[in-house]
Amino acid sequence: MRTIVHRHLGKVVAGAALAVAGTAVMVGITLPGTAGADDTGGAAGGGAGRAARQAAGQDVAGAVAPGVVERAPAEGDRGTGSDPLTDDEIRRAEKIALNRQMLASGENVEGERGPQRLGVELAAPDAAELDDPGAPRRADVTFYDYKEDRLVTRTVDLDSGKVEHTGTQRGVQPPLSRAETAEAARLLIADPLGAGLRADYRDATGRTLISPDQLELDSMIYKAVPGAQPAVLDRCGEHRCVRLFPKVRNGPWIDARAFVIDLSARKVGRLAH
Repeated sequence: MRTIVHRHLGKVVAGAALAVAGTAVMVGITLPGTAGADDTGGAAGGGAGRAARQAAGQDVAGAVAPGVVERAPAEGDRGTGSDPLTDDEIRRAEKIALNRQMLASGENVEGERGPQRLGVELAAPDAAELDDPGAPRRADVTFYDYKEDRLVTRTVDLDSGKVEHTGTQRGVQPPLSRAETAEAARLLIADPLGAGLRADYRDATGRTLISPDQLELDSMIYKAVPGAQPAVLDRCGEHRCVRLFPKVRNGPWIDARAFVIDLSARKVGRLAH
């Protein structure tokens, strides 16, 4: 029988109590912005007192005038030199890199046409261009093709609009995109092994967990270690596999570390304790 720990969501209960629900464990941690939220004395009370005295026109020794936040300068269509890529350059690089062949042959995390977009970064200049202020700006655009389980990186010359280089790698697993993390959560929620996660969410909120949108999600790549996981997860590393760290929105974390989601095979496995 599960033991339910009653708590105020968004506020930590002293003692870091645990609520064991099926196979998932709800973990109470200090949430950002809650420390001192209910304090009436000490530093918090002193700050309130100073604010009240300032509002009443009283002088406060050592008071610092409010800062002025300047509006960020307008972003141009393109940067120069080593400036970060602009939004326009990122969109242009993705459009150039994703040609018809890749779009037709690749597959994203949801099994749809076209590889999964992971990111766009400013490419390092060639050695001969380091001191050249007029050197072309290039972008490295990375995709993960779930159909072939391979990482594809395409280097795009933003001036000429051409792809200069295409590299493919297998067994290389860069950090996950938001779309991949959400899809991993969706698979876990729908799987029988996600029963504990669903039960913990209901304990915390009184509602049914049906969508990743109900959670705040962090994630990390999982790679198989001989003998450390069930057979269903033995290809992790070759496949793209995920461990999730879900959190109830404005509430506690839910410990789902025992579960690994193989996005390539669309299967869920549980690690031994």
